[in-house]
Amino acid sequence: MRVFAASENGRRPLARRPVTVSVLDVGSSKICCLIARLKPTDEIGDALRARTHAVEVIGFGHQRSRGVKSGVVVDLDAAERAIRHAVDAAERMAGVTVHSLIVNLSAGRLQSETYSASVALADRAVGESDIGRVLAAGRRHSVTEGRSVVHALPIGYSLDADGGIADPRGMVGQRLGVDMHMVTADSRPLSNLELCINRCHLSIERMVASPYASGLSVLVDDEAELGCACVDFGGGTTTIAVFMKGQVVHADAIAVGGKHITTDIARGLSTKLQDAERLKTMHGTALPSAADDREILSVLPIGDDDGDVPNHVPRSALTRIVRPRIEEILELVRDRLNASGFAGIVGRRMVLTGGASQLTGLAEAARRV
Repeated sequence: MRVFAASENGRRPLARRPVTVSVLDVGSSKICCLIARLKPTDEIGDALRARTHAVEVIGFGHQRSRGVKSGVVVDLDAAERAIRHAVDAAERMAGVTVHSLIVNLSAGRLQSETYSASVALADRAVGESDIGRVLAAGRRHSVTEGRSVVHALPIGYSLDADGGIADPRGMVGQRLGVDMHMVTADSRPLSNLELCINRCHLSIERMVASPYASGLSVLVDDEAELGCACVDFGGGTTTIAVFMKGQVVHADAIAVGGKHITTDIARGLSTKLQDAERLKTMHGTALPSAADDREILSVLPIGDDDGDVPNHVPRSALTRIVRPRIEEILELVRDRLNASGFAGIVGRRMVLTGGASQLTGLAEAARRV
């Protein structure tokens, strides 16, 4: 794992000393808080690029999400209570007090944009100050009104007519350029999330786009280098991150997730949401089989009467509810990748992650779409 501190010259690794970090993931199905101690290490991990610190988890807490819908805070009081409980559980386990957090973000209609900037060098070697100048020029890129910058990441440098340079320091040229990837989100959902966290007497160190974090977590070096899409199936959102040449080059989010499948089941079979979630987890599948008509499921009807007789439906009825929603989500992912222009680079290299990705038959359905 590599963690970066803010720097005027771009991304600068954390100092090589033990550091404690706290991370908060505000999702639609659960809210998690993780406290970890980062210890400097000279060993380079096989799975993660440019690893500089070993991670020791010292505390975690999680709560059922309340007041959050599709990653957006819709009830400040309920969301505040859930965040307080999750952070408190992590603090008790770690034995530390949290004052600031790194926050995962999936709300705000994430959008990606790639652009270039350049500065003159006067035919001399590139230094740290030159990299700082070109990154500063890149960050001056205008943002649409009502949107905020979540990430402004350099994805490659160029020197005169030569592109694809990972680190130009020490090289000689007349003009230094940089390709930047900017991830933006709607300002109001971000402000409401920050307000909710501030009401818990906590501050935000940095916001991290969920698709970016997911890709860093699950992709290995070869996948990130060759070009790969990481699709995170969450409760209320499905996020997409495209990595190429070791860098994230595109991020997107769709406001449809696993909870929508649960709601479809509850409506289609007239049962409680908690019973629909159990049916989805235990018997849900994205692919039909010949045995579905012979397997009978017991479905408790909606109501408070414990004496209600459960309904009996074939598993095929459940599959007919689950399958269209899964296909809809996968088709939306396919369309977003096609619109991004990276579908040809990604090809069939796609990694599925997130809680809803555990649904039986999802990988096979994705191959068909």
